[in-house]
Amino acid sequence: MENNDAKKERIEDLKVRIIAGVIIMLIISGYYLYAINYTTRGMINNFLNKREGKILNNEFSEKIKSANLSTDYTVEQAMNDIETLELNTINLPIVISIDDIDSSTMDVDGNSLERAKLILKELKGKKINVILDPYPWIANGSKYETDYNPSDKESFFLNWKQNVLKPIIDEIAIPYRVDAINIATVFTNLEGMENEFCDMIDFTREYYKGLITYRTSFWTTANWDDEVTKNQVDELNKKYNEKLNNKIFSKVDFISIASYFELTDNDINTVDNIEKALISSQRYNRKQEIKEQVENFYDKWNKPIFFGELGFPKTTKATVEPWNPYLSKEINMQEQANGFEAYRRIYEAEPWFLGFSLFAVGNKEGDKMYYPSEETVNVINRWFELE
Repeated sequence: MENNDAKKERIEDLKVRIIAGVIIMLIISGYYLYAINYTTRGMINNFLNKREGKILNNEFSEKIKSANLSTDYTVEQAMNDIETLELNTINLPIVISIDDIDSSTMDVDGNSLERAKLILKELKGKKINVILDPYPWIANGSKYETDYNPSDKESFFLNWKQNVLKPIIDEIAIPYRVDAINIATVFTNLEGMENEFCDMIDFTREYYKGLITYRTSFWTTANWDDEVTKNQVDELNKKYNEKLNNKIFSKVDFISIASYFELTDNDINTVDNIEKALISSQRYNRKQEIKEQVENFYDKWNKPIFFGELGFPKTTKATVEPWNPYLSKEINMQEQANGFEAYRRIYEAEPWFLGFSLFAVGNKEGDKMYYPSEETVNVINRWFELE
């Protein structure tokens, strides 16, 4: 008959075995949840990147071919556009309501959050990567985020972390295993606050283990060589160098640029001419070396470059001010397509170029000057076809 000491010893041994078994099961299940996203560019690739010390681009099985969904997208149209454009990624906006251009407070729009959940459920199992994008909706969409300049900047950074990033991480990024988060979009008047942005990225990484980026705006420089414009040229170059050396880019996994560079002064262009303008811009004869300046960000930070917004209105003058959908009222589908084809020829094969996100799809109704024409769809379908 077993004595008390032996019985106690056996019970303790059984407890140890049970605890060890539970721990092993937790490890196995945790690894499974972590690695199950292997068909996307999510946490598993970020993990490998940090462990093996490789640049991020080596961890991507293919380049990003994405589109930004408009804030009023419908799930049905978005799913159709993903198929038509042969996308492997979407840029998913979550509307962030901001009262006015100087407001320091903001809220996540509940309807936008719920619609995001609906499309993510539709995308389940379809191997479409997702970049989550908190999209500033200022004064009911009447004002641009490039002009956003909160009066209380300290409060802004605190509120953006607690009222925007944390809720979308908790409700969307983690439960739906989103691949990447764009922490903010072209907050030009705030980019100089580098430490605060770096802290925001650290805050995001504390709760989210996927990829992180920040989307900066395009810029303008000029190579005018005369005394009249010398001060203007110096100021433009100074701003570019400040952007290039901003340590925000040291903290992200890849660098995102809203690529609305002003290219030509022409109503219509051949593809060849737009290609030339991407090398040396013709707008106001600035001779801005756009491609070289973009590549400088890779050379500086050793981070791949992603055009987080790339768009042309389907009008004449599309390459004059691509950021301005109302510069011309004359519809020209081919001019829009020529802009995308020129970008494809200039950037597609560059090893440092991670990809692009077409602006914008998901809803055809109303004033949608950036929605891709049939001619543009044919061009987009050719991107990265050699991979």
